[in-house]
Parts: sequence; C-alpha cells; structure tokens
Amino acid sequence: MPFSTLKLHAELLRGIRELGFAKPTPIQDEAIPPAMAGRDVLACAMTGSGKTAAFLLPILHRLIEKPRRTTRALVLTPTRELAAQILEDLNALAVHTPLTGAAVYGGVGMGPQEHAFRSGADVIIATPGRLLDHFRAPYAKLAGLEYLVLDEADRMLDMGFLPDIRRILRHIPARRQTMFFSATMPAPIATLAGEMLKNPVQISLQRQSAPAVGITQAVYPVSQELKAALFVQLLERNILREALVFTRTKHRANRLADYLVRHKIIAARIHGNRSQAQRTEALAGFKSGKYRVLVATDIAARGIDVEALSHVVNFDVPAVPDDYIHRVGRTGRAEATGDAFTFVSQAEEPDLRAIERAIGRSLPRVTLPDFDYHARPDTKLEIPLAERIAAIRARKSEERARARAKAERKGGGPGAPPARGGTWAPKAHGSAHASRGPRQSRSRS
Repeated sequence: MPFSTLKLHAELLRGIRELGFAKPTPIQDEAIPPAMAGRDVLACAMTGSGKTAAFLLPILHRLIEKPRRTTRALVLTPTRELAAQILEDLNALAVHTPLTGAAVYGGVGMGPQEHAFRSGADVIIATPGRLLDHFRAPYAKLAGLEYLVLDEADRMLDMGFLPDIRRILRHIPARRQTMFFSATMPAPIATLAGEMLKNPVQISLQRQSAPAVGITQAVYPVSQELKAALFVQLLERNILREALVFTRTKHRANRLADYLVRHKIIAARIHGNRSQAQRTEALAGFKSGKYRVLVATDIAARGIDVEALSHVVNFDVPAVPDDYIHRVGRTGRAEATGDAFTFVSQAEEPDLRAIERAIGRSLPRVTLPDFDYHARPDTKLEIPLAERIAAIRARKSEERARARAKAERKGGGPGAPPARGGTWAPKAHGSAHASRGPRQSRSRS
C-alpha cells in the first residue's frame, strides 16, 4: 500500500517521495491513521521499524492543517544522538512545509535552545534533563502544547529518567494527544503508559521482541584477550566492510578505538565521556564514510541511524537480552539486510544462552580460518582495578606535589598550603585575620 493512501498532506507526501520511500512500514501503516484521527497511541515497536516517521508524520500533518506561532509538539527521547536524529528526520520530512523543529539536549550551549522556546518552534525534541533545566526559566512555557511523544520509553526507564518524566508532565497541559513508543514493555513502562494515555490504540503490544528478519546473526567464540586481534582480522580480510561495534564500558571503547588506529584502521568512538562536539563529529564521520569503524557503548547508541549499515559487532556480550536486540537492530533497518556478529568468551556463555532463550533460537558458532586462537595477546583492553586505582593515586600524588611546589614559588615558603579560592598569605603579626585574595567566581556548566 503506497503512502498516498494514508491521506497525508501533499507537501509531506512530496518530501516522502524525495526520500525514496514508496510504502509505509508495518508500524507506520498501523500507527499513522489513528494518530491522524487524534487517538492516543501505545506502540511496542522494534528498533529499526520506522517508528520515528510513524509519530512525526501524523503530528506534522495536523500542524500544517492548523498553523500557530507556538510550540505545539514535544518529543521526549533518552539520548542526545537520538534527539539530533529525530530532528534530522523531521527536517527531511517537512522540507516543503513552513514547520520548524529544534533539539534540546545537554552538552551544548543553551542560547540557541532558548531561542527555540522564545520563537515558538513547532516541534521540540528534548532529553528530559536538559528540558527540566529550561523549565526553571520563565521563557520555557509550553502552555500551547497539543502533542506529546515518548520515544524509546524502555531506554528512558533503564537510564533512570522516569522521575524526570513525571516532573515534566507537571509543566505541560493535561489535555493533549500522547503517543508512546517502546521496543519492550516492562511493568514500570506499562504503568506509566496507563497513567498518561487515554483509551489508546494499542499496536504490537504482545509481539515478542526479536531482531529484524533481515539480520544474519553469528557468534565467534574467542578468548577475551584475542577479541581485538580477531576484530582486526575480520576487517583486514574485508569480511567486515564497516562496523558499528559495542563494548561493555567506556574504558574498553577507548582502548579498542586506539588499538584499531594503531593497526591503521580509521576509527572513532562515541560514549558518555566524550564531549558533544566529539560525539557529533564521530557520528557524522561514520555516516559519511570517513571512519570505517565506530566504537560505541549502549548509552550512546540510540540515535545511531546509518543507512545501509552492513555490520554490527558485539565486542562484549550484552548482559541483558533486550540490549542485544537493540544493538543488532542498528543493522537490517526498515526491512533491509545486515549481519550481526557477537564475540563470546567462555565466561560470557551464560549471557549468550540467555539471549538465545529470549530470541527463541540458537545462534551459529563460527571460527575464522587461519586465525591463531592460541596466540599471545598483543594488547590488554581491560586493566585490572587494582592497577587503575594505583595509577589514579600516583597521578593525584603528583598533582599534590606540583601544587605544593607552586605555593612555595609564590613565596609561602616550604610547607605552605596550596592556594584555595585566592592568594594564600601567612598571618601578619598582631592581626587577628589572615589576608585573603579576591574571591574567585565559579560558573555552572
């Protein structure tokens, strides 16, 4: 069934055609008509199913019909990357309309975001924490809000955003249309949906979460110490053209990216400790082909939407089956095809068996011909905790020594305490108070 049968506004259909979409995905086909009719929607949709357009298109259609100079739609999403991706999709779909959108998230200045509130951007896509920061100011009023979307609701639960969401609800009108999208429906999410939605149309609520049909899944048994070497071999033999690879921790992401670069593989990393500018550049570079590999953690992975991504690699086995489904869903998007490889060490076998039970199938084990599975490791991605603590203590000790030396150079003499909040000076004879330098101001980021 073509998009034209959904009776969307002509300018939206024009944008859809220019994007190359001929027909709606199943979630779009089921969600758009009731959403256009003003019904609340509760949708349990897999990653990569096309759900962003499923909530954007009906909202844009209704905004065009009754234009107003105020923010009328709010999309809440768990990560900066996903907020930016939704804004990108909105701009592409609405390119032939006068509608405007803005992304509101942390890690960047608040000035342009304040302008979006003051100018009345039609749609604001926000992460909960930064939105609450704006709500402290008088300009961030959403009294004219008519549409609310919670996207990736289960991920917001995982990230501890439910209290923030409840606080946000106190700032917006109770009378509104609400759409609720989640890849899974754990009990707390179902409870929240019951509180927020009024007689919703329920879509795919009972559908068992599983990776998309077009994804070929395979497991590579390998020792923890040889995972990096195996990954490089897969890349050097062009078994992997490009890859989005997931690690368990930010520390491992950094070390794996450095290891790849040392082996002349152009790679970038994306995780919570990277600045927003670094995260944006890494994602843009991966999408454009500048980087062959993007190393990511789960926390930053939502919103990584790369057209025709051929491979996703689980460098570490996810501890939770839902995370496996979300990870491999980065490939095989919107009924495309792709491969998902998982490296599993002996210690990770129990987690892999839990994933296989969740998806209802055993995954094939694969070995790479001519790879030495007994070789001596040439790198150590995981530094033992004791070594990391010792390194931190040594660094802190050096910092204290430098601070003491600096204080002595300023004339305090041996043993003088380091400056704190101003210039330190010894007590003057006959004075009841030590002299103090000017108070230093501290700005909040």
